[in-house]
Amino acid sequence: MKDLQKFIDKLDTLDISNMYNNDFFLTWEKTDDEIAAVFTVADALRCLREKNVSTKIFDSGLGISIFRDNSTRTRFSFASACNLLGLEVADLDEKKSQIAHGETVRETATMISFMADVIGIRDDMYIGKGNAYMHEVVDSVTQANADGELEQKPTLVNLQCDIDHPTQALADALHIIHEFGGVENLKGKKIAMSWAYSPSYGKPLSVPQGIIGLLTRFGMDVVLAHPEGYEVMSDVVEVAKKNAAESGGKFTVTHDMKEAFKDADIVYPKSWAPFGAMEIRTDLYGKGDFDGIDKLEKELLAQNATHQDWLVDDEMMELTKNGLDTLYMHPLPADIQGISCEHGEVTAKVFDHARDSLYKEASNKPYIIAAMIFLAKQKDPQATLKALLENAKPRHFE
Repeated sequence: MKDLQKFIDKLDTLDISNMYNNDFFLTWEKTDDEIAAVFTVADALRCLREKNVSTKIFDSGLGISIFRDNSTRTRFSFASACNLLGLEVADLDEKKSQIAHGETVRETATMISFMADVIGIRDDMYIGKGNAYMHEVVDSVTQANADGELEQKPTLVNLQCDIDHPTQALADALHIIHEFGGVENLKGKKIAMSWAYSPSYGKPLSVPQGIIGLLTRFGMDVVLAHPEGYEVMSDVVEVAKKNAAESGGKFTVTHDMKEAFKDADIVYPKSWAPFGAMEIRTDLYGKGDFDGIDKLEKELLAQNATHQDWLVDDEMMELTKNGLDTLYMHPLPADIQGISCEHGEVTAKVFDHARDSLYKEASNKPYIIAAMIFLAKQKDPQATLKALLENAKPRHFE
C-alpha cells in the first residue's frame, strides 16, 4: 500500500521519541514534530480502516472515560478510538462511585487503572480546575506504577479542559489540511475565530483557545474576534502571539466581526463565556453560592442579548473570500437560528450549506484520539504500522 508507506516515511523524519509512554494535555506543550506525528498516524489509521485492515494493537485492556460535562461527539470519538485499537471502554460515572464517600483522586485513579491503558477526561467547566485535575490523575497513576501497584501507567488524553480542547483543535486542523491540500498550503491563509451569539451563557473557552493556540503554529493569519468583555485567557493569547512570531504568521484581536470575516479563507464562529465571568462562576460554585450563580447567569444572558448581531448569515459570509463556499467550521452542536433556537450563532441556510464539511470535520476526531494513544503506547510506531500492513487482518469479512 503506497498510501501507508508515505505515512511511515513521514514518521521516519520526525523526532517523536518523547511521545512514548507520555500524556497529552495541551497542544502547545508538544513540538512541531509531535503535532505532525499525530496528523500522520491519524491519516494512516484511517487509511488502514478504509482498506478493511484491522488496526488492533491491543488484545485486551481498558480505556477509561471520565466526563464531567455533557458530550456526544467527543464521548463517542473516544470510544471509537479505543475500539479501533482493540481496547474496551469503561465509563466512570462519579455519581455511582465512592467519590461521594470521600475517596481521594489518588485512590480513584489507581483503582480504575489496574488494567487500563488510557484515561480520557473532559473537565472544562471551572477555571483553574480541569487541567489541574488531569495532572493530579496522572501524578497518581505515575506514582502507583512506580510503587508497583499498577503494572502499567495509563496514558492520559485531555478530552477538553478549562484551557484547551486538543482533540477538537487537532481534528479541526487536520480538516483544514485536507481541504487545502497539505499543511504547507496553510501559510498566509486567514481564519476568523469569532465569538457568535448564543442564548446560553456558560460555554467553555477551550475551543477558541485551542484554535488560536494551535493554528498560529502554521504561519496562518489568525484573527480572534469578540465583543468587548468576552476576552479569553491572557496566557493563551500570549501563546498565540509567540507561535505567530515563530511561524511567520499573524495573530490579531478585533472587536468587529465584519473585520474578522473580510477576505477570510476560513470562519469559525462559536459562542463562549467571558473569562472574567467564568472565574467568578468558579468561585461561586466553590462557595456553594447558588443564589449568586443564578444572579450571574441572568446578568450574562442579558449581556449576550446585546450582541445578537454577531450572527453568521448570507451578508456576513459575503465578506469572506469565497462567500458561502468559504470553509465554515464549528465543533457542534451549533445554535442554528430558527431551528434549535430563536436567535443563534448561524442561519439555517449557512449551516445547511456547510453541513457535509462539518460532519467530515467531526469525523477526524476518533482518528486523532487513536493517534494520540497509538503514539503513547508504541515505542516504534513505524514498525507497528508495517506489522499491521504485513498481517493485513481483515477488520470484517465481506
